[in-house]
Amino acid sequence: MAPPLNPVPSVSPTAVAAPTSVWRLLAVAAPHFGALLVMVQTETDLVGRIGFVLAWAILNCFWIALLRRPALSGALSLTLVVILVLLSRLKHDVVQMTANFVDLMVIDRDTAAFLFTIFPNLRWSAIGAAVVVVPLMYALWWLDPFRIRRLPALAALMAGLAGLTGYALTWPDEAWRGYYDDGYLSKFARSGVTAVSDFSSYGFMESDAVITERLKLPLEDSCHPSGRRPHIIMVHDESSFDIRQAAGVKTPKGYGSHFNSWDGKARKFLAESNGGPSWFTEYNVLAGLSSRSFGPFSYFVTRIASGRVERGLPLALRRCGYSTISLYPAFGAFMSARSFQTTTGVERFYDAKDLGAKGVEPDSFFYDSAARLMAEQPPTNPLFMFVYLAANHFPWETKFRPDMTPGWRAPGNVPVVDEYLRRQAMSVDHYGAFVAKLKKQFPAQPFLIVRYGDHQPEFAPGILDPNMDEASLGKKLQSYDPRYYATYYAIDAINFEPVKSATVMDTIDGPYLPLVIQEAAGIPLDPSFEEQKKIMLRCKGLFYACKDGAEARRFNRLLIDAGMIKNL
Repeated sequence: MAPPLNPVPSVSPTAVAAPTSVWRLLAVAAPHFGALLVMVQTETDLVGRIGFVLAWAILNCFWIALLRRPALSGALSLTLVVILVLLSRLKHDVVQMTANFVDLMVIDRDTAAFLFTIFPNLRWSAIGAAVVVVPLMYALWWLDPFRIRRLPALAALMAGLAGLTGYALTWPDEAWRGYYDDGYLSKFARSGVTAVSDFSSYGFMESDAVITERLKLPLEDSCHPSGRRPHIIMVHDESSFDIRQAAGVKTPKGYGSHFNSWDGKARKFLAESNGGPSWFTEYNVLAGLSSRSFGPFSYFVTRIASGRVERGLPLALRRCGYSTISLYPAFGAFMSARSFQTTTGVERFYDAKDLGAKGVEPDSFFYDSAARLMAEQPPTNPLFMFVYLAANHFPWETKFRPDMTPGWRAPGNVPVVDEYLRRQAMSVDHYGAFVAKLKKQFPAQPFLIVRYGDHQPEFAPGILDPNMDEASLGKKLQSYDPRYYATYYAIDAINFEPVKSATVMDTIDGPYLPLVIQEAAGIPLDPSFEEQKKIMLRCKGLFYACKDGAEARRFNRLLIDAGMIKNL
């Protein structure tokens, strides 16, 4: 009998399952190894690493309580951590600060659209990441064999939150560390505890609890200016300051005249932000108040103030018969700009879409739009117009509209500074053309034009103090050292002589600009601005910094009691 053929070797179920089990275990472990690498790379000390571990545990427990799958929960947690690190680095590049807990309220459709406009490649990076991440998450859902009950996960989540609270109380959040380009997750987690604590202590905005003084409510028919009321144009000169404050910077011939007023004087404007958040200054110059009163919530000051702070320059001018218009270079919902400006008295708000802007536009685009809208107004009706420029916005690594400066010769600084100077030169040319157009198109009408730099550019600290380390710089910024916040304000006039006033000081804090404008235009002040004028004179141009914030807190309470600030 012939021997039987060799049978096909059999494979045991255990042998088949073993490689599969290894892959599934790796799927659970891999996100934690990834998190460990991120922690080693971004957290520089033991305290930061403790905060990272607590935050990592809270994230995982949250997703496990929701999905019950540890592999997918770890992957989602790692994805969020990586996104936080990238956003923190982006924010630090723009405003020298890393992301914190309250920034969650800033992320919306219009904020994202604005970032995609400034960084066009960011859109494709986001799409590419989504193409990779979504299938990976689906694969993890399918591969993960483990299920964890929700109740233990919720208990672990609560324990983690308690641990994070104790951690934040043991090592309190030091605001100046926000200027360090590290510790992204630990600082974010700790800032959450701080934000909740601050909100429970004083709400969104600082103010005295009780005062005996009261403001009179302004009467609608109480504004009777002497002489002709000029049209008032307020120009938001993006990221502009006199760069000669930095030693060793080479500037073109004739540089600096743009910062002078009609009387030949150069004056300083102390902003409340450095490097990027223009909306801080937007709040200053429209509401006439300090963003610093909002403490850790100041980053989204215009959102909070929207519908709540019914006081400001446009409202005061409307009381005196002015029409009020604003031209805005981004989407109107960005940082609640449209709603905030409407709350302060802007009647007609035109955002980038309304104006037909295609991305970032040169200053001439907004000046031409301003002249066109002005021509539509009755010549006898005084007009307030807020012209918000954007051409000198970061980044300066690429040339913006080189066709507009064909004869430009770089002075010989580092490329970023030379591009910044070129854009400033472009702004000077466009502003000069705008003034010439006003004189020609409206030959008999009076104008008061007030320009200001909203903050220094993000590279300014590096050229003001090139040898300063990151820790020292963070402390300087946190203490509001004037060197890092000083820009300029300038007053110009056409067919009008600005009224002399003690408020037109050589150096002013940003919240005083609405008061300066009204005084220079000869507009009678309402009771709130009369009171603020007294503060300005006795504090010599300082506002929040006067008496460690006591004057600002008292003034906020006056406005609250008068009904001009609500629900804060």
